[in-house]
Amino acid sequence: LDILHTNKVIMNIALVGYGRMGKEIERIALDRGHHIVLKIDENNIKSITSEDLQNVEVAIEFSIPQSAFSNISLMLDHKVPVVSGTTGWIDKLELIIERCKNEHVTFFYASNYSVGVNLFFKLNQHLAKMMNNFPDYDISIEETHHTQKLDAPSGTAITLAEDLVRNIDRKK
Repeated sequence: LDILHTNKVIMNIALVGYGRMGKEIERIALDRGHHIVLKIDENNIKSITSEDLQNVEVAIEFSIPQSAFSNISLMLDHKVPVVSGTTGWIDKLELIIERCKNEHVTFFYASNYSVGVNLFFKLNQHLAKMMNNFPDYDISIEETHHTQKLDAPSGTAITLAEDLVRNIDRKK
């Protein structure tokens, strides 16, 4: 364990979206010795300047679906790498991916960052391939969330559904 701590990298982080998830990321980042150099939300996004972003090494974006694309675009405009977990905006994801390819900027997205959920994604893919051989059985998804969940279906449900469609010939 000491070996892991001797080469510790300290990052200057911008939090884009300062709701529940932004505050939790801040807590974890500070506990790990990182610096939160900028907190961006709907109250200050329009006043962010190049100087504000000068010392940012990575932006962690957990905002809302309606502003995610413009938030990510703003960071990429300033060559700030972005890690995003905002769901509900992925109809524009291909535009960001294309921009990254063309401009050599960095963007990382996942619909869910939980290790357990990502193991579930892999299990879902494997089971979907198996179920493809059993047309007498149907597969459906029903989702229940806490009352503060902003997007429905969630990014997690969408990822699960996309993997089913990709691996089961009879699903569209």
